[in-house]
Amino acid sequence: MALPRKMRLNIALAVCAGLGLRLAFVLFFPATNSGDAPFYIDLAWNWLKNRVYGFPIDGQLTPVDMRTPGYPALLAGVFAIAGKSPLAVMLAQTVIDLATCLLTALIASRLARPESRRRVALIALWLAALCPFTANYTAVVLTETLVTFLTALTLLLLLETEVGQPSWPPGLFRASRPWLLVGILAGFGALVRPETPLLLGAAGLVLLAKWRRPQNWRNLLQAGLLMAVGLAIPLAPWAARNWRTLHEVQFLAPRYSQLPGEVVPRGFTAWTNTWLWRMKDVYLVTWNLNSTAISIDDIPSTAFDSPSERSQVAALLDEHNDTLTETDQMDAKFGEIARERTARDPLRTYIKVPALRSLALWFTPRTELLPLSGHLWPIFQEWDQDTLDFLMTLALTALGALYLLLACVGAAKSWRRPGFAFVLTFLVLRTAFFAEFVETPEPRYVLECFPVVIALAALAFERRINGRRPVQDES
Repeated sequence: MALPRKMRLNIALAVCAGLGLRLAFVLFFPATNSGDAPFYIDLAWNWLKNRVYGFPIDGQLTPVDMRTPGYPALLAGVFAIAGKSPLAVMLAQTVIDLATCLLTALIASRLARPESRRRVALIALWLAALCPFTANYTAVVLTETLVTFLTALTLLLLLETEVGQPSWPPGLFRASRPWLLVGILAGFGALVRPETPLLLGAAGLVLLAKWRRPQNWRNLLQAGLLMAVGLAIPLAPWAARNWRTLHEVQFLAPRYSQLPGEVVPRGFTAWTNTWLWRMKDVYLVTWNLNSTAISIDDIPSTAFDSPSERSQVAALLDEHNDTLTETDQMDAKFGEIARERTARDPLRTYIKVPALRSLALWFTPRTELLPLSGHLWPIFQEWDQDTLDFLMTLALTALGALYLLLACVGAAKSWRRPGFAFVLTFLVLRTAFFAEFVETPEPRYVLECFPVVIALAALAFERRINGRRPVQDES
């Protein structure tokens, strides 16, 4: 069915506004050297020019498996056309992110009632197009834009197959084919960021709840097998390469991205997991390991249960700072401190710190790629030091909170509808995974959730009919 002219014009305006916002970030706030960007660029360039997926180690180009090849493949494709140009990558990501905005509108439409779908989709498109948090990442050579697109596409397919329905229509084989495609899309997403299969975990949990009766076990088993097979298809060539080149079984990427000969900081990470929840401490502690001196004065008091424990940590940091290298013995001592702290207060390690990390993941100004401090406290001090910086940080914090508030309102309106259980499970599962198992609570880790957040926010504007809620869509 053709869209009305007014709606087509509205869509075009939203896309143009989104394009303008993203080009503004690309032109005025590019982050070429942020984080892993130089590493991804080198991987892609070496892969393209030297046919080696790796980078120089001790002066020799060496194959590595430290990052999955999905995003470097995109970079290599862009470099093959435009040369080694980060700007060309950012422009390509602008197009990809605008496509994600359209997918977000379709996700919102799928969650809306039939009589409200066009209105909700249009609102979702505007909210996505003008969202600075996703638009900002088009201006950095990192995986977020591409993986958010693949996540949104997989989410939409899952919703189109009506995840959460208690049974399938006749024709089991025809109805099951989408599960294979869902697995394949998640597999391609895993080649960009290895946690993308959490989508399949969310789908599996919902299907397990809905198909718990014995008569539906065959459907449940078939859907699970098809998703698993689909997931393995894109990952198989990468695993085969790792087996042939590196002589190891590796379908994704190593948990720790250490170079040969480097100590894997399991003990140090276990220790930070007992107290670290703010990005400020990640910059001052975690990311300084093996590169910069770590000051005991930069570590909050919550990291120590006693003066003697603080003294023990200070001695270990002094040893590290002398050589800027962590040894196996140092890491073992950090691990012992972590075990003692966890034994004294297991709820702190497994409940309190992950809960605080969840708040940090979601309620943040998201200024990490902008020339802003991101600091709001102490209020009067930050106001006096740089009023404009403070106001911009406050505005971004408020905008992020507004998106989440609208999403909660939309969720309250749609919680009984088909598909809602899946999107909610996905949000909770992804947040819990990064809060519990990933040592750095970087706000970008929940960026892949924004298509769902924005779609739910658009549902907050769903209209009532004749002063009452419309009859629930059961189709």
